[in-house]
Amino acid sequence: MAEVVLLDTWGSMFGMRAWIALEEKGVKYERKEENLSNKSPLLLQMNPIHKKIPVLIHNGKPVTESAIIVQYIDEVWNHNPSLMPSDPYERAQARFWVDYIDAKVYPTWNKMWLSKGEEHEAGKKELISIFKQLEETLGDKPFYGNDKFGFVDIALIPFYSWFYTFETYGNFEMEAQCPKLVAWAKRCMQRETVSTILPNQNELYNAVVEMQKEYESK
Repeated sequence: MAEVVLLDTWGSMFGMRAWIALEEKGVKYERKEENLSNKSPLLLQMNPIHKKIPVLIHNGKPVTESAIIVQYIDEVWNHNPSLMPSDPYERAQARFWVDYIDAKVYPTWNKMWLSKGEEHEAGKKELISIFKQLEETLGDKPFYGNDKFGFVDIALIPFYSWFYTFETYGNFEMEAQCPKLVAWAKRCMQRETVSTILPNQNELYNAVVEMQKEYESK
């Protein structure tokens, strides 16, 4: 096994975080694609508690949970560019916003995706309000780390590949609702470490449609 292995799956906003962090740091690694409907023995061995991706395996030892993985990568390969702020208060704030993203975005999308009627509309409004809050937090800064692409940017930018899916299922336009957030995402996409990793929005939407068909057929 390679010194650094990333267990991941296509389209996962959480797996993309670890992938981007490794690329940002220039770490040599092997990426292994997981089939989540038929999980590999390696995944089950390395993440026996949650049995999910991403998992970073470093010298045979697993690190799980995407935000923890990004921080681990930054600490182990502690050369520039640093991903976490150097100031303790700014570092605490960055962790707060990543925790906010994790607690809010995916669960709210999931609620909207799998519901109809009033519940669907409530989920849509909540999702838009979450992105508006994240836009307000960004303010007029080019990145969440001020002039520097960092921890919060890495945590949030994978969701950009899902924007078309959010818009289509919610019947709204992200750019009309959150223009500064979309402009930020486009700045992030100018980085090769991001643009070469994030999947095509239309392809991801088509995959979600197929997932919904499978879910509804059960």
